[in-house]
Amino acid sequence: MNRILKSRVLKSTALTAAVMSVAGVAQAQEREQLRIVGSSTVYPFASYVVEEFGATTDYPTPVIESTGSGGGLRLFCNGVGLDTPDITNASRRMKPSEFERCQENGVTDITEARIGYDGIAFAESNANEPVNFTREQLFLALAAKVPQDGELVDNPYTKWSDIDSSLPDREIMVYGPPTTSGTRDAFEELVMEAASEDMEAYGGEGYTDIRQDGPYVDAGENDNLIVQRLQENTTSFGIFGYSFLEENADSLTAASIDGVSPKPEAISSGEYPVSRSLFFYVKNQHADNVPALYPYVDLFMSEQMISPMGYLKGLGLISLPKDAREQARSDVENRESLELSDLQ
Repeated sequence: MNRILKSRVLKSTALTAAVMSVAGVAQAQEREQLRIVGSSTVYPFASYVVEEFGATTDYPTPVIESTGSGGGLRLFCNGVGLDTPDITNASRRMKPSEFERCQENGVTDITEARIGYDGIAFAESNANEPVNFTREQLFLALAAKVPQDGELVDNPYTKWSDIDSSLPDREIMVYGPPTTSGTRDAFEELVMEAASEDMEAYGGEGYTDIRQDGPYVDAGENDNLIVQRLQENTTSFGIFGYSFLEENADSLTAASIDGVSPKPEAISSGEYPVSRSLFFYVKNQHADNVPALYPYVDLFMSEQMISPMGYLKGLGLISLPKDAREQARSDVENRESLELSDLQ
């Protein structure tokens, strides 16, 4: 090899090595600020922890975004890398299909953190008298197709009193969450599916399609906007987490469902039929590059936050029983890796 060619080869090799060295440094870079996405229901609780974390530690205040449970899990499962979220909040459990998508995209070490309970409130302005609905009545008001004369037809009901004369003589108008929301998923499962699975017209399977002809309005991921709409339109109802009901107890009243009001004791015992667990999910593969990850997680799971006397109780979080709380904390402290079988 002549000297000129040899010199060019050496320079090229040195340049390649330099580029690889820079790439290695870039890959090893840390991100100081924690990134959190997910559920609008969990958002008020997580936001409190975020502010406390920023105020009481040397880490910067994390960035948190309310994207809905489904939207947050999509972002979380996009892959491993500092351009993806470290944590996603969820007002329902991760679905097996979401777990499989995470695995396909290299997100293979996830810890599930269960933080407490929440009830889904069906509420209205307190200018009205409280109403008691059955799940079947709610289903008939909101299903896209309902049984009539042995057939499924497009939902004809326009007033609550069309369904049952004991219900208010008011137009059916419900502001609720979008399809990306864990609250929507839980409502479909705990109300729509539960009410219809024994109805012969649906062939023994739960029916969850919500009507799109006007009485149900997709009000987006911001539950505070639903609260505002109920204050403006006092004949309407809204669907959102119990914490928003408690925050606005001076202006809203909740309907009973199957004779049970959404009270903390009824939610935690399961007596209230529309109650569910709340979660967040941790991307353990980010721990080495995001030093704030585990300190934040440990603060969130502390008794200071999620116990019956913790700060989050004041925001409407319903605490887990002591044994369940200790098990949830142990799983997180041990960085237990979620398995597909856990979700099935």
